[in-house]
Amino acid sequence: MGFPNNFLWGGSISAAQIEGAWNEGGKSPVAVDYCTAGSTTGMREIWYLDKDGQRAHQRWEAVGVLPQGAKYQLFDDLHYTNHVASDFYHHYKEDIALMAEMGYTTFNTSISWARIYPYGIKGGINQEGVDFYRNVFEECRKYGMDPVITLYKYDEPVSLNEQYGGWTNRKMIDEFVEFARVCFSEYKDLVNKWMTFNEINIIMPGDDTPKDIAQRNLIYLHHQLVAAAKATIVAHEMDANLKVGAMICGNMAYPLTPDPKDAFARYKKFQDFFCYSADTQVRGEYPSFAQRVWKEWDIDLNISVEDKAILKAGKADFLGFSYYASGVVTTHTTDENDITGGNVLGTVKNPYLEANAWGWQIDPLGFKHFLHIINDRYQVPLFDVENGIGLIEKEDEDGICHDPARIDYHRRHIQAMKEAVEEGVNLFGYTTWGCIDLVSAGTGQMDKKYGFIYVDMDDQGHGDLHRSRKDSFYWYKKVIASNGEDLD
Repeated sequence: MGFPNNFLWGGSISAAQIEGAWNEGGKSPVAVDYCTAGSTTGMREIWYLDKDGQRAHQRWEAVGVLPQGAKYQLFDDLHYTNHVASDFYHHYKEDIALMAEMGYTTFNTSISWARIYPYGIKGGINQEGVDFYRNVFEECRKYGMDPVITLYKYDEPVSLNEQYGGWTNRKMIDEFVEFARVCFSEYKDLVNKWMTFNEINIIMPGDDTPKDIAQRNLIYLHHQLVAAAKATIVAHEMDANLKVGAMICGNMAYPLTPDPKDAFARYKKFQDFFCYSADTQVRGEYPSFAQRVWKEWDIDLNISVEDKAILKAGKADFLGFSYYASGVVTTHTTDENDITGGNVLGTVKNPYLEANAWGWQIDPLGFKHFLHIINDRYQVPLFDVENGIGLIEKEDEDGICHDPARIDYHRRHIQAMKEAVEEGVNLFGYTTWGCIDLVSAGTGQMDKKYGFIYVDMDDQGHGDLHRSRKDSFYWYKKVIASNGEDLD
């Protein structure tokens, strides 16, 4: 049977990770513009002046704010990878042409809020930013691509954090909904599939989260869930043909032992990290176990009657998700040598799986398992927005980046995805992360390569940004041309 004839094939990127031009075209700064790169063993850090005017830095958080009294500050002796990134802002026509050469039928990117409303509603719309994205989407349509566009990927304008103190302030909801309204209105002739918040669940507190941060993040998350639902309502009222989906960071984990406590801990993690947000967006209300979550963190979210009505009326039309690797959960004591990296979250090592340089455990069967779980639970159309692997790569002497590990990763995951679709999973599209090399969200690195298209730029800013086709470029082109049948 294979994939349906209208299955969407493509790739995924995000504005903050690829565009560069951080202070061009009327754009205002976002938090990652103040971040330096990490490494295979460390996450990226954000730099600023503390309340005493002293230089300081801390680990970047997706929706974090600076300490009380601190101010964002750039330092001349530091290199900020997002400032140039892959320079998609100036190379988008070349890049989209390369994607078209691969045969893409869809393309996912995000719209930088800071290009549309650089200083929030009171600062007005930046027409130069509006025009830029129209040009990008028109370029996609020129090649027959049906883009699926994300509104938010941890990149609200710094100016809004300065005005409101972050997402604990409900005024951020109105700011986001107005931003979404402009995007729907401006691009509804070019884009009919949208996603509100990318991986909205990554701020969900975990076992070792400090109580005050957990409470803050649950407030953040509630306001974002309400904002997503309000934006979905706006889109549906504007044009009934617009489809708006959720986008959740995938979570596939196994119990380390047959101990029933491990099995229950594994399921609890799936509830908390994935289902808490996905249930709310797809079903239109918080799941029953949310009461347990709130009790555990000793928080009352003060959810209003209006909030509940908005969540119910603004249910997602489809469920987008990311899947990179699987993890392991245990209630038993482990030491540091038993812990490895993962997508945003660390995990216990799985002795049955291999991992990349950052410790992400490669698990195609877990991908298939995960697809079946969420298909059975939600029974809405599914869209795989992000699936990929970060690797350390360079062009060879022949000018080509030979990346057999990337081909092997995608071959095995697409095969698993194909089997799941043949077994009844309602999946309508697949976009790899990322189709072209870009800045890593977690580590801020350019050395961490993700794409089928090589970009000559490293963590220190060395490189001329030239593009070249990797071996995986030609392999993925063949996969798309055969609608997923030819994986050799």
